[in-house]
Amino acid sequence: MPVAEAKRCIEAECDRYSILGEGPGYLTASFPKECLERISERIALTHSIGRYLGPYDPSNAGELSDVQLPSGTFAIKAKRFEGMMKDADSQKLVRDVGSILSKNNDVDLRDPDIIVRMQLCDKVHLFIEERTIDRNIMEKRKVGERPFFSPISLHPKYARALINLTGAKRGDTVLDPFCGTGGIVIEAADMGMKAIASDFDEEMVLGCRENMDFYGLELFDHETIDIKDIPDRFSEIDAVITDPPYGRSTKTGGEDALDVHKTAMETIPKVLSPDGRAGIILPYEIGSASMELDSVFRQHVHGSLSRYYHVFMGPVH
Repeated sequence: MPVAEAKRCIEAECDRYSILGEGPGYLTASFPKECLERISERIALTHSIGRYLGPYDPSNAGELSDVQLPSGTFAIKAKRFEGMMKDADSQKLVRDVGSILSKNNDVDLRDPDIIVRMQLCDKVHLFIEERTIDRNIMEKRKVGERPFFSPISLHPKYARALINLTGAKRGDTVLDPFCGTGGIVIEAADMGMKAIASDFDEEMVLGCRENMDFYGLELFDHETIDIKDIPDRFSEIDAVITDPPYGRSTKTGGEDALDVHKTAMETIPKVLSPDGRAGIILPYEIGSASMELDSVFRQHVHGSLSRYYHVFMGPVH
């Protein structure tokens, strides 16, 4: 899912780009430097972004002889992705690479001007870190930090990731028809989109508005309305992004949650623009007769509960 999110962020923010490679824990791409800031501001599941130096073959260290770092001191930080390359001695790799790069730059482990990241996964990859994603900002918007909250709410990191997976762009209209406390519309508005909130529960819509005001964000439109009636109120939406209710502690107005999901899958395509997309989280995989399934990602939560992040292209006529 992080790789797919990164691709969609690049696609949404860059007119010209190319994907050069991908693997466990990384994506390499070419895009104009001016896109870097915009990508780093919106991406949620990536830890850091930088200038790729290439793969490092420990048996052919001479490959790094032509690598030129910017002027300044440097330090190398190694990370083993999900326990991969267990037989590789990461400290030795750091020393070997550091010995080569220090021919032109001084090492400073305490306060370096440049951080060279070493990623151990399918290969040893090196890149100069240029942006790190500040996860503390998203932590400050999680449900317990909002003035109006319900214990059931998607973490801002995953709300933002779901938005990104649809490829929604700045200025696009984004509707969450099960807005709850506003987790998705908060992230959409913060990313420069026109956030629209609706819910059958008026208390949730009012609470969502309160939370948006708390973060100084604009709610483009809102409505207290049942999911089956949203086509009467909304149309030409660029992206419908939602985490419908499920589980014992959620409110469904007395309806069975499965019936609510079925109704949602029937009505969401009706409010989308011809090129619109939908990002929908459910505790099971689902298809649609009116939208084309682009991708689905499984996230294990706990026990037998998993979330499935669906991205649909639609509507199909």
